[in-house]
This record gives sequence, C-alpha cells and structure tokens, in this order.
Amino acid sequence: MKFQSSIFFLSLGLSMLLVSSCKKEDDQLPPAEQLALDITIIETYLATNNLQAEKTASGLHYIIKEEGTGEHPLPTSRVTVKYKGYFVDGTVFDQTPPANTLTFGLNEVIPGWTEGIPLLKSGGGKGMLLIPSALGYGRPGRGSIPPNKVLLFDVTLLDFE
Repeated sequence: MKFQSSIFFLSLGLSMLLVSSCKKEDDQLPPAEQLALDITIIETYLATNNLQAEKTASGLHYIIKEEGTGEHPLPTSRVTVKYKGYFVDGTVFDQTPPANTLTFGLNEVIPGWTEGIPLLKSGGGKGMLLIPSALGYGRPGRGSIPPNKVLLFDVTLLDFE
C-alpha cells in the first residue's frame, strides 16, 4: 500500500508541475486545462487504488458498487441518500451521521450529484462518484473545500420521489 501511495503522490506531483507552467496571472487555469488536471488526478487515484470506473462526457467518473432494487431517479427528483464526501488524500469533509439520511432535490446540489446520483438505483444502490472540480465547487470552493478540488463521494440512494 505504501508503494501505491508513493506512486500516486509522485504522479500527482508531476502532473501539477506540468500544469503549473500554464497558469494564468490570477493563478487559475483555463477551464479546459483545469478539467485535464482533474481527470489526471482522478485517473491516478483510480490506478493507485486499483479501481475501475466508468466516465461520462463531462468528466464525471463513477463506480456502481451495488445495484439497487428500484428505479433510477431523474435529475429533477427529490432523493434520500446516505453519503461520505472526501478528497483524494482520504480527508473526509462531510458525511451523513450513521443513523441519519439527507433528502434534497437533485436540482439543488452540485452538478456532479445532479449528474451522478441518477446513475444509481433506489432501494440501496451504492456507488462512488469522482467529481472534477467544475462539477463540484469550482474556482471559488466552499467552506472547508478549497478552490478547484476534485471531490469523491460514496453514496447510497435509498429512495426518491
């Protein structure tokens, strides 16, 4: 595991070094370059952790860990989930408490959830969403989430309406 971790951080460091030479004066990458960096971070994470993911056109990567017993929600559905959000280094930034759930409209959350949660089925569908920064909180970041941060979520879709 230490070897895999070392490879991940070496690859990540090299990727960031390559991209840093392209930064604009305001220290922000153009959106296409930021997405390319995010995809590199996600793919390095997947390789380091020996994971296989599907990828959408937007750059969202996802892994279906367990099929649910129900249907897929729509991007406009209200869903009830359990989740854990963390960064590629494993730092957890948010999660539902063990005995709790969260209910919300998919049109009220980050684009990565609006796109990713409908890939799961209700009735206990479990998956992992690997979200490029533009589909998360983007350039401004939010609270404890720094700007342009790739976000990982383990999500269980319990129900929707």
